[in-house]
Amino acid sequence: MRRHILAAGTSLLVVATASAQDNDQPVEPDGAGQDGDVIVVLGSRIPRTQVEGPAPVTTITAEDILQQGYPDIPALLRSVTQNAGETQTTQSYGANTFTPGAQQVDLRGLGPNHTLVLVNGRRVADFPMPYGGNSNVADISNIPIGLIERVEVLSGAASAIYGSDAISGVVNFELKDAADGTRFDIQVGTTERGGGTSYRLTGTTGFSSGNFNALFGAEYRNQEPIWGFDREIQDSSADNPTTDTPLALRNFLRTDEYYSYLDPGASTCANLSHLNQGSTFYATRPGYGWDVAAGEYVDGHFCGSNEAMSYGMIQSDRERFNLFSSLTYDAGNGMEFFLDAQLGYSDTQTFNGFKSWYYVAPDGNEEGTFYNPNHIGLYETYSWRQLDNWYRLFTPEEIGGFENGMITNESLTLNITPGVRGTFGANDAWNYEAYFNHARYTSEMAWPEIVIDAANAFFLGQPVDDPNNTTGYQRFDADPTRLYTPLTPAEYDSIAAHTVYEPETWVNNFQASVSTGELLELPAGPVGFAAVVEAGTQNYEINPDPRALEQYYVGIRDSDGEGDREHYGAGAEFRIPVFEFLDVSAAGRYDQYAYADNEFGEFTYNLGAEFRPFDRLLIRGAVGTGFRAPDLHYVYRGPGTVNGSGADYYACRTNETDPSASDCVNNYWEGFINERGGNPNLLPETARSITGGFVWAPTDSFNLSVDYFSIEMEDQVLNLSVDQLLRDEAACRIGTSLDGAAVDPSTPTCVDALDRVQRYATGALSGEIQYVNVLPINVATEETTGLDVEANASFPIGSMGDLSVGASYTYVFDHTIQQYPGDPVIDQFEPASGYEIPRDKGKAYITWTRDRFSTTLTTIYTGEMTNWNWDDKIDDSYWFYLSAQYDVSDRMRVSATVNNLLDSDPVEDPSHASYPYYNSSWYDSVGRTFFLQLTYQLGGEPL
Repeated sequence: MRRHILAAGTSLLVVATASAQDNDQPVEPDGAGQDGDVIVVLGSRIPRTQVEGPAPVTTITAEDILQQGYPDIPALLRSVTQNAGETQTTQSYGANTFTPGAQQVDLRGLGPNHTLVLVNGRRVADFPMPYGGNSNVADISNIPIGLIERVEVLSGAASAIYGSDAISGVVNFELKDAADGTRFDIQVGTTERGGGTSYRLTGTTGFSSGNFNALFGAEYRNQEPIWGFDREIQDSSADNPTTDTPLALRNFLRTDEYYSYLDPGASTCANLSHLNQGSTFYATRPGYGWDVAAGEYVDGHFCGSNEAMSYGMIQSDRERFNLFSSLTYDAGNGMEFFLDAQLGYSDTQTFNGFKSWYYVAPDGNEEGTFYNPNHIGLYETYSWRQLDNWYRLFTPEEIGGFENGMITNESLTLNITPGVRGTFGANDAWNYEAYFNHARYTSEMAWPEIVIDAANAFFLGQPVDDPNNTTGYQRFDADPTRLYTPLTPAEYDSIAAHTVYEPETWVNNFQASVSTGELLELPAGPVGFAAVVEAGTQNYEINPDPRALEQYYVGIRDSDGEGDREHYGAGAEFRIPVFEFLDVSAAGRYDQYAYADNEFGEFTYNLGAEFRPFDRLLIRGAVGTGFRAPDLHYVYRGPGTVNGSGADYYACRTNETDPSASDCVNNYWEGFINERGGNPNLLPETARSITGGFVWAPTDSFNLSVDYFSIEMEDQVLNLSVDQLLRDEAACRIGTSLDGAAVDPSTPTCVDALDRVQRYATGALSGEIQYVNVLPINVATEETTGLDVEANASFPIGSMGDLSVGASYTYVFDHTIQQYPGDPVIDQFEPASGYEIPRDKGKAYITWTRDRFSTTLTTIYTGEMTNWNWDDKIDDSYWFYLSAQYDVSDRMRVSATVNNLLDSDPVEDPSHASYPYYNSSWYDSVGRTFFLQLTYQLGGEPL
C-alpha cells in the first residue's frame, strides 16, 4: 500500500483524465485511488482511499498548466472561478508603492489576507510590506510555475484543520517531490503588439544512493516590461472615453487660491515643448479658468502633455531565480528523515509615473497655497488676495531618463524544513510526521521622492517674515518663471532622494502529527483519526527610511511597523463510517495567540458528512468555523499619514441643488491627509462556513459536481472606506443621504464618521477637510453565498482520437457587508456600493488528443462588474487560450500556446475617466501573447 498526498474535489476530473489519457485505465466507480493507493485530501489529515471528501477541492495538475497555457502562478489562479476578489496588478499604481511586484489570491472575494497560502502544506512568510499599506498577505508571484506538481484549492473555512487565516479557503502549491531522470523545459514568450518578451528555463534532476534520495530543481525567468505608451488604447489622454477633447496631464500648473488656473501664455509652454519626449504644449481645460471682469468660468490654461499620461508600466520588468531541493534518507523501521529547501531571488522594476512637487507648509498642510505679493495674477485689484499655488510634475528629460524613476525591489525568499516521518504499529497503520519550518522573505525597495525643504527652497526661495501678512499663509516672494524653467538632471538630483526600505518577515513553526485510517473497526468499516500539535512565532519589520517617518518627502509621512506574535495550537479529527453508505467527519482545534500584551484563544470545528446511496453518487455537506488573528501591521503599525483625496460630499451637497454622487466626485474632489496607526486591542476575525452538494459520475468518463457555499465573517478588521466616511459625514451633518433617505445623526455610523472626518474650525481654511482618520477596528460583517458547478467528460471519436471537455462555473447569490450592527446591509453587486467584483466567473475547455498530438482550447469568463462611475455595469467578457503539444519522441516534446487568442482589449467602460481608462484590477492590454516551449528528458520514465 502506498501513501500519496493528493487533493480531490475536481479530482474526479484529474484522475479520469490521467487514467484515461495517460495510462488507459478506467477510473474506479467511487473515485478511489488507483492500485490501493492511500491518499490525503486537502482539508483533512486522515489518509483514505476515496478522492472525494465532504468539502469540494479543486486540483490543477502540471499537465493542466501546460495544456491550458498559464505562463505564471497569478495567471493560473485568475482562471480559478472561486478566486473572485479584486487584487493588485502592475497598473495598481498606488498599491505598487506599498507592495511593488507582489500579487495575491482572493478566494470568494473576502480579501487576500483571508486566504491561507501553503507550499508543500506549509506556511510561507508574508510579503514584507503591507498590502495597500494595511494587511499582511502572501505573495504568489515568486512561486516557480515550472516546479509545480499540482495546485490544490479548498474554498471555505478550514481553521479546524489548518489554524488561523483559512477563513475563505486554502491554496496549496505542491512542488515536484520525486526525481524522474533529468528534465529541462525552455520557454520563450512574446506579444504581438510589442514588448513583454519572456524567457523561462526550468530543470529538475535527482539521484539515489543506497537509502539516500535527492531531488533538485531550478527555474530562471526573465520578463521584459510593457509600457503604457506601447499600447494604442492607453498611450495618450486622448483615449479617455469621457472627453471629446483630450485632457492633458498637468506638468506645469499655477492656480489662485480658488484653484482657478493662471494662464502661463502660449510662448511659455512653447519653450517647454521639448519635454515629455517633445509632447509638451499649451493645454486647455474648459471651465478651469476665471474671468474676473465677466465673473464667470472660462478655459483654464497650463503646460502639459497628452502622451505623458502613458508613462507607466502595464507589465513589470522582472528577473527571477528559484532553487528547490528535497532530500530523504530511509533510516529503516518505517522511519524517513527529510529536508525540503526553497530559495528564491527576484529583481523587479516597476514604473508608476514621475514625481511631483507642490508647496508643503511647515505644519504638514499639503493644500499647496502660499502668499506671494509679488505676483499680480487675476486679483490685481485685490492685493490681499495674492495667494498662489504651484504644481510641478517632472519629465523624463529632467530626471535623466525613465530608469531614474523606477521603483525597484530586490527580494530573497527562503523556506527550509527539516523533519522526520514514517509509520508504526501493526501493518504500519499509523503515520507520523514532525518538522520544523523556517520561512523568510526579505526585500530592499527603493524609489525616488522629492525632498520638501530642498524643493521649496529651489522653486520659491526663502520664506519672508511679514508682520503685515494676515492671510494665514507663509509668504514667499517667488518669481513664477522659476516654475516654468526646465530642470537639468543635476538640479533634479539636488531636490530628490531615493528612499530605501529593507522590510522583512519570517515564520518559525514546529508541527507534529499522527494519523491512521484504522483507529478501530466498526461494522461499517474502520475509523480514521488524525491529531496535530504545533507552536511557532511570526515576525515582521518594515525597516523604513527614517526620513520617510517625518515630514521630509512631498506627499508622504509613512508608518513604521515592527512586531511579533506567538502561537500554540492542537487539534484532532475523526472520520467515522456510520453505515456502508454514510461517513461522518469531525474536527476540532484550539489555537492560542499572544501579541502586544494580549492573549486570546479560539476553538474552531468542522463537521462533514458523505452519503453514498450508490457507487456513482456522493451527496456531501460540511459546516465549519474559522478565525483569523489580526494582521501584524494592523496591530503594530506606527502613526503616520498618507496624502489622501476624496469627494467633499458635504460641500457638494450644501453648494449644489440635488447633486449626484458623480457630480460630487467630478466637481468637489479635494486633497487632504489620511491619518493611520495600529490598534493593539484588535480581536480575531471569525467566520462560519457551510457547503453542501453532490458529485455524480454515471460513467467512468463523465462526472458532475454541484456545491452550495456560504461564508459569513464577523468582527472583520477594516480601515473604513474614505469615500464612505465622507458620504456618511455629509449625510449625518445634513440629515439625509444622497438618495433623500432620512439619517439619524445619533447612529453608530454617524457618531464614528463625524469623529473621523475633521475640518478646519477657523482661519483661511475654515470648513475644509483637514484629515480623515482611518484607524483599523473590528467592525464589519461580510457574507457571501453561491454555487459552484463543474462537469467533465471524455470520449473517443473513432480514428480521430479522443476528446475531453469540461467546464466550471461559480455564481454568487449574495455578497454583502455591514459596517456596524444596525447599519444598512450593503449589496456589493449594486453599482452604488463602489465594489468592483463580478457576480459570476466561468471556465471551459476542450482537448483533442490523437497519437502524439494534443491541443486544448480554453475560455475564461468574467461576469459584469460595476463601472468606474459607480452608477452602472460594464459588460461581461470571454478570454480564449489555445495550446498544442507534440511528442517528437518519448523524450522530447514541443508545446505552443497563444494567450488571448482573439487579441481582445479590456472591457470598455464609457465612464472610466481615470488612466488607463479600464478596470486594471481585472484586465490589461497586453494583447495576444505567444509561448513556445521545448521539453527534453534524460533517463527516467518517458514523457
